[in-house]
Parts: sequence; structure tokens; C-alpha cells
Amino acid sequence: MSNIGLIIEERSRDIGDFLVGRLIPFRKKRMIGPFIFIDHMGPTQLGPQKYMDVDQHPHIGLSTLTFMLEGEIIHRDGMGTHQRIRPGSVNWMTAGKGVSHTERTPEDMRHGNEFTAHGYQIWAALPKELENMEPQFHHIEGKDLPKWNDENAEFTLVAGEGYGKMSPVPAHSPLFMIEVKNAGAYSLNVNGKLKGEIGICIVEGSIEACGEVVEKGNILVSKVEDTCNIKLSPNTHLLLFGGEPFPEERHIFWNFVSSSKETIEQAKEAWKNKTFPMMTDDDTYVPLPS
Repeated sequence: MSNIGLIIEERSRDIGDFLVGRLIPFRKKRMIGPFIFIDHMGPTQLGPQKYMDVDQHPHIGLSTLTFMLEGEIIHRDGMGTHQRIRPGSVNWMTAGKGVSHTERTPEDMRHGNEFTAHGYQIWAALPKELENMEPQFHHIEGKDLPKWNDENAEFTLVAGEGYGKMSPVPAHSPLFMIEVKNAGAYSLNVNGKLKGEIGICIVEGSIEACGEVVEKGNILVSKVEDTCNIKLSPNTHLLLFGGEPFPEERHIFWNFVSSSKETIEQAKEAWKNKTFPMMTDDDTYVPLPS
């Protein structure tokens, strides 16, 4: 019997060993390890009139991981953070009991030039005992992330622990996110290298897993750590992510994640009433969805 569970696309299909899909949460798969949300930004052309402006919005109960492949963003938040993120570096914001933030195209890139914005924002839920922690923000430069080569493949450990290495990004539970790029055909071996559930996000190229070819724009999710052999076609770009799942269910509403439905209801009321921790230098406001 193969180890793949399901392919999540517009129409999910089960190929035995993997789940494959465009985004999580998905109807048949709510989380991959502690990861509860993946937002693929772009690739999209910005400028000369159109720029990225995500107004002030809240989070609780999670860490956001922003990883740009192209383009740059200015992150500002209620902790007073003002941080530019460039391709290859990591913004890691732990919301804990509550924080609000904005994400915008830098002012010095708004002078009529055109550029591509492409990246991922990924949410990792917090362990139950840390859901109410004080907010934190960390920025890690790309040069400080562990990197290594295997044959014609390049690996970068973006967050967490894997392949016997540890990222400086301060994860709050056992997890991993790894970028893989290969020039020629490459066989990816994850057996014994990663712990927990394993997601494979195909950014570019395609892979063959358990006899099925899966193209870019999909996510595969392995139900076990000893997955079948994964063959990468030339010039493929992957993000591997996942980790140990939590024992408790996580609830999600908009930007709020918690093991407690009551906590989410309280956050919704606080945001509607503007008693949520707000930024002091930005008066924009994204209303609570109905």
C-alpha cells in the first residue's frame, strides 16, 4: 500500500499516499503538522499605479512566516516593528494573545517602476500553552539560514529543524520549512530527515510521487514520514513544510486561530469594538468579515 493520502486541487483526488492541493485549510485536510494556513502571493506585476497595501488587521494564536521569492515588503506592527523583507529572508511574527500589523510596498519602490511580487505567507498555530503569550517579532536574513547541497539540489532550512540542522527562526513547536531547488532531475529522500506530517508545495516544475505526476501550484501531503520516492523534474522549486500535529483541534476564523472557540469570539468582539491591541502609528482598519 502506498503512503500518499489525497491530492487537493479544485477537485480533490486520492492517489493512495498523498494529499495534493492548492492551499490549506482544505475541506479534507485542515492542518499539516502545526501549519494551518498557506497563502500563495502572486506572482503578480506591481506598479506603476498598483502596489501592495494590506491595511491594519489582527492575529491571535499563531506565528506568521513571510517568505518572499521576488519583490519586497515593509512589515509594521503594534509592537513598533518596522522591517523590510527581501527575497530569501524570513519575517516571523508570533501573535500570541494579539497583535495587529500592515504589509505594504516600500515607499522607495513606488516611483512608477514595475516589479514582480511573489511569495508565501504561512501560519503556524501555537501550542495550547503558548496561545496567550506576549507577541514577538523576529527577522532572519537569508545568509543566516542553514544551506547545503545534495547532488544538483540546493537546500535552505527556512524554519524549524530537519536534515540534522536547525534554523535560527524561533519556532514554538517541532516543525520544519525547507526550500529545495534543483537543476537536473533529482530524487528527493525525506526518510529519517523530517519528523511529523510532510507537505510538499510545488512552486515551479513538477514531481513524480508514487507513479503520479503533479505539476506546480499544488500541495502534496504525506500521511506518514516514510513516503515513497519523490522524483523532481529538472528546474523544480519546492517548499517542504510540516511537523508534529497538536493533540487538540484548532479553530480558525479569519485571522484568528485558537484551541478555544470562546477565545476567538472574544477576539472578534475586541476587533469590532477596537479594543484589540492596535497600532499607534497607523489608523487604517480592515473590518471583521461578516
